[in-house]
Amino acid sequence: MSVSDDQRAASPSEYGGGASAHAFGPGRHLRSRSKVLPEHARGHNRALVLQTLYHAGAMSRADLSRETGLTRVTISDLVAEFIADGIVIEMGVREAVGPGKPPILIDIDRIGHQILGLDLSGPSAFEGAVLSLDGDVLERREVTRPDSPDGEAVYAATLDLARSLVEASTQPLLGVGIGTPGVVRPDGLVLSSPNLGWSNFPLEAKLSADLDLPVLARNDANAAVLAEYTFGDAKADFMLIKLGRGVGAGLITGSQPLLGSRFAAGEIGHVVVGTDGGPRCACGKDGCLEAWLSVSRMREALAADPEAHDEILRDSGTRMAIAIAPIVAALDLSEVVLSGPADLLDGILIDAAIETLHARTLEGVFEDVVVRRTHQDDIVLRGAAVMVLSGQLGVS
Repeated sequence: MSVSDDQRAASPSEYGGGASAHAFGPGRHLRSRSKVLPEHARGHNRALVLQTLYHAGAMSRADLSRETGLTRVTISDLVAEFIADGIVIEMGVREAVGPGKPPILIDIDRIGHQILGLDLSGPSAFEGAVLSLDGDVLERREVTRPDSPDGEAVYAATLDLARSLVEASTQPLLGVGIGTPGVVRPDGLVLSSPNLGWSNFPLEAKLSADLDLPVLARNDANAAVLAEYTFGDAKADFMLIKLGRGVGAGLITGSQPLLGSRFAAGEIGHVVVGTDGGPRCACGKDGCLEAWLSVSRMREALAADPEAHDEILRDSGTRMAIAIAPIVAALDLSEVVLSGPADLLDGILIDAAIETLHARTLEGVFEDVVVRRTHQDDIVLRGAAVMVLSGQLGVS
């Protein structure tokens, strides 16, 4: 009995392509536990072909058939469809190395489309960029963040930023990715974002309607963790803590993003750290981790008392470790990656976090857990690009 392409189609997240000069990352893909049903097989075949091309680079149709395990007829049909849609282009013929007609190389049209990325997590400004499909920032814009958490003013600033980027783009846009603080449902509804004044706000749907473009909105730390996993040196089980105006975390366990049943996995910013009170948080409680660890709070504290510089950073690192030690132990994480300003994180803060984390977890088991700062620039913007590539092309 022969096996059809539909029966053997693999999820794009289960395919492991090789690295290439054109690759967004080193061929690491998020795993999926879901099975491919026959009625969904064509969609998975499409994503598998695009994922293979994206990570491996230009190849012939025959090469693509061998790499994916799909028949040449299926590959020919899909490639013709992609070319008609403007997603894939023919690159010319490969240099002949033997008898016969040299094959025509095909690839994703990497310069024929662009992506918009928005990062709403900055302490004083919202940032945005036009990115290539390979994750390069082509054009950058920013708008001043509204002084108070006024939801309407925040959205107006976001829309202005997005429209300026649309005007700056020079190719058709594949979509818009947004990383925003707060609890965000998979459909882009912001359930709660105290720092932005949003509650049950349909950010994805509203911005998509206003821009007439596909939009994907996710929590900023969840966007950042995708960029670290794709571009960085992160392992298959790690937490990324994003420090900006607020504090949030993204988690990947077993090479899968962890969102939680309430879509709030990683919402550590509003966990009260200690029983000694502390600064008032934007959410109304005293002593939240965000009130101790946000970039704006640390800079204000350092400016108010420069002589207490080391003590302030040491206390921030200690309180962060107190908050995350149970998470590291419960999920058996290998690494904690921090995203934020180097002058605040490197040195005293990270050293205090490592010391406290090791002191509060089982001796001999978690002593090799690494705490480090990411080396990724524009991590939320690049994570937003990964979101769009995955949502629009099935590429992860």
